[in-house]
Amino acid sequence: MEITNAIGRRKSAIARVFVNKGAGNITINKRDLSVYFPSGILQYIVKQPLNTLNVVEQYDIKVNLKGGGFKGQAEALRLAIARALVKIDPNDKSALKKAGFLTRDSREVERKKPGRPKARKRFQFSKR
Repeated sequence: MEITNAIGRRKSAIARVFVNKGAGNITINKRDLSVYFPSGILQYIVKQPLNTLNVVEQYDIKVNLKGGGFKGQAEALRLAIARALVKIDPNDKSALKKAGFLTRDSREVERKKPGRPKARKRFQFSKR
């Protein structure tokens, strides 16, 4: 039984996945996918790479997720699953890359600057 692992990141969320042959169970931090992500949209985001390759029922996935919000975590998990699937079968890379699941979204929160209320916002200018 070969276990494949990969890491996906998005904003400040980090997902480590361990993929092996199985019945299609996805366990996140020792909880089921539907318990961890009650929203159907986020479940759909997580399963997108599996649906693209039609292998939803072929792999069991164990995930360690930390940091970020639920949307960032779901997208980090999607990237990690896609990377693990490419490790398992390199022939799937073109289909996943075309769908955009192998591109790391590198946008991060900009830091707050001194003398300003937020990163770019300024206090109201007063001429007099």
